[in-house]
Amino acid sequence: MKQTLAFTKMQGLGNDFVMLDAVRQPVDLSPERVRALADRHFGIGCDQLLVVEPSDTPGVDFRYRIFNADGGEVEQCGNGARCFARFVFEQGLTDKREIRVETAKGLITPRLEDDGTVTVDMGVPVLTPAEVPFISDSDAYVQPLDVAGRTVAITAVSMGNPHAVQVVADVDTAPVAETGPLIEHHPRFPARVNAGFLQVVDAHRVRLRVFERGAGETLACGTGACAAVVAGILRELVVSPVTVETRGGELTIAWDGVGTPVMMTGPAVTVFSGEITLP
Repeated sequence: MKQTLAFTKMQGLGNDFVMLDAVRQPVDLSPERVRALADRHFGIGCDQLLVVEPSDTPGVDFRYRIFNADGGEVEQCGNGARCFARFVFEQGLTDKREIRVETAKGLITPRLEDDGTVTVDMGVPVLTPAEVPFISDSDAYVQPLDVAGRTVAITAVSMGNPHAVQVVADVDTAPVAETGPLIEHHPRFPARVNAGFLQVVDAHRVRLRVFERGAGETLACGTGACAAVVAGILRELVVSPVTVETRGGELTIAWDGVGTPVMMTGPAVTVFSGEITLP
């Protein structure tokens, strides 16, 4: 049966999303429909599809579901979380400037700032390999990973979704397209992984590219920026707060160390709204 959906296209640093309000309209998704919506030639086009649902949990405002462009559902999306907060406020789904949102990996707390940016409490990063998940017999923050016949040093971090962060001399020449897919599908990451390539500029500034699980390289990755700063601080390369320069723009990430939450601040922009009919 065909389905007509109202949608809003949004972006955070060029990481683009299709937002669906499943509070006020029925939304019936399948992997095929997600791929159709995400298709940049025949659909709307996006890196991820974000769905706003009501939450059944007391004290929680919404449930947040995330689908990659390949149709697979994932646990977390940082740039999407900022867009989520702006979307529900602009759509009149809430009048709160700070909301509590349920994700597949726990609660996040986005807040609309007076300057138009959005700050998100992204939660406490997970560093235990088995919980990332990452197959390792060591809890060291820097670990070797064999990729295409050479060994790279990575830091495995979960920000609700898994990340493998490596430090490179220059992100412009880093082999993101070549090794990103190999890291994403590496057998030591049983749930696949987002591959981060981190260049340290100085103690408070880094540059970052991320090959995202299920989406390929994107212009920006919010959870990737959080994971990269966590990795940089653990490796004593940077000091909080850190400006993360992506190809789509800049984020500010603050982290006070192990056991504390990561705070992410950056833009969220509405592009256009419309309706689309799906088969």
